[in-house]
Amino acid sequence: MTDDHTATDHAAPGYSDDKVAVLKRLKRIEGQVRGLTRMVEDDTYCIDVLTQVSATTKALEAVALKLLDEHLAHCVVNAARAGGAEADLKVKEASQAIARLVRS
Repeated sequence: MTDDHTATDHAAPGYSDDKVAVLKRLKRIEGQVRGLTRMVEDDTYCIDVLTQVSATTKALEAVALKLLDEHLAHCVVNAARAGGAEADLKVKEASQAIARLVRS
């Protein structure tokens, strides 16, 4: 891999305990996106499409916040307990992820 991560240098993701719930949410969002496609194909009124885009965006944001919460509660906390460079890296990653979410 070209980034700083490999499949072997991380424990299970923080969301592992809630993986089924996260996948269920993502499948629901996938259905919302398919619905948006149908709305556009069917020439649905712009405001109605925009309303659904907003709902889909909020659903994705909720998933992102859930993943971020789990990352902080598990990955960052565990790295902070261990200390050292790994702790610094996890805090930096979390900060960057938060910045991306705020900008989106």
